[in-house]
Amino acid sequence: MKTPLISICIPAYKNEAYLKRLLDSIGEQSFKDFEVIVTDDSNSDAIRLLCARYQSAFDLSYYGNPSALGSPENWNESIRKANGEWIKIMHDDDWFVDKGSLKKFALKAGDGKVDFIFSGYYNINLDTGKKKKFTLNQFQNFLLRRNPLNLLKRNLIGHPSTTLIKNTQNLFFDKDFKWLVDIDYYIRVLKTSLFLAIKEPLINIGISSEQITKKSFRNPEVEIPENLKFLNKMSPAILKNILVYDHYWRFVRNLSIRDEKDLKDFYDGTINSVIKKMVKHQSGISRSLLNTGFFSKLFMTGSYLINWLTGKFRKE
Repeated sequence: MKTPLISICIPAYKNEAYLKRLLDSIGEQSFKDFEVIVTDDSNSDAIRLLCARYQSAFDLSYYGNPSALGSPENWNESIRKANGEWIKIMHDDDWFVDKGSLKKFALKAGDGKVDFIFSGYYNINLDTGKKKKFTLNQFQNFLLRRNPLNLLKRNLIGHPSTTLIKNTQNLFFDKDFKWLVDIDYYIRVLKTSLFLAIKEPLINIGISSEQITKKSFRNPEVEIPENLKFLNKMSPAILKNILVYDHYWRFVRNLSIRDEKDLKDFYDGTINSVIKKMVKHQSGISRSLLNTGFFSKLFMTGSYLINWLTGKFRKE
């Protein structure tokens, strides 16, 4: 059996209408050397029956998970079942921009120069239809090549559906994360892989209030343990990067963390001394000043310099 160039991996959960739109967009692709893997976390037959309607149109394999794996472990299950040379994860509420989208990914994959590719995309609000274009500019490209940790300042890659990765990495999404799951994955990929950015939107990203990232936003139960786990996983030394420091400054500010206890209420692991000092610095500043962009940036820079000059970074 011939190995397909691309495995389109779809972790599905209940959304039949969204999945139908994605499968329709796959069926329209002019590039045909692909397989589709659907792993289903639903507790009904609806997704299985929908997939059965497309199995004569293209190579589609459906797998119903015996019990729900949850996000992102269902993403990983789809990747594990991939046979293709490249993995193209697609969330079920996203879809291809036009019939030439997959071919443009395939042409870049055929160059053999990189192991990780991502494209521009459109964010489309599924409630209002409002559309916004995102592509990587030259300065953002420089930031990403200089240090993948700069993704903490802004996710320059976008959702996983924008990506294509060589199926030799043996890398999976960290099941302990929801809020930082894609950032954590991209940073680990880019530590060992060169990337290529397609500066054209090839993917439509469906944005809705149902998404996990929406539910996690400014939720201390999610953001506090994830940010502190991520820091310990990567090494507290990453705080020497001022853009990483700025990310954690905004994390402390946006969740109104004014005391170490505010962290311990949601996290029982190690809290490093730089974060403790950052919390202390912010606790002495009024909320109105902290919430003013110019002053917040000024105080952040001062806090960073204090930690640098007092040797806090070296101790970590």
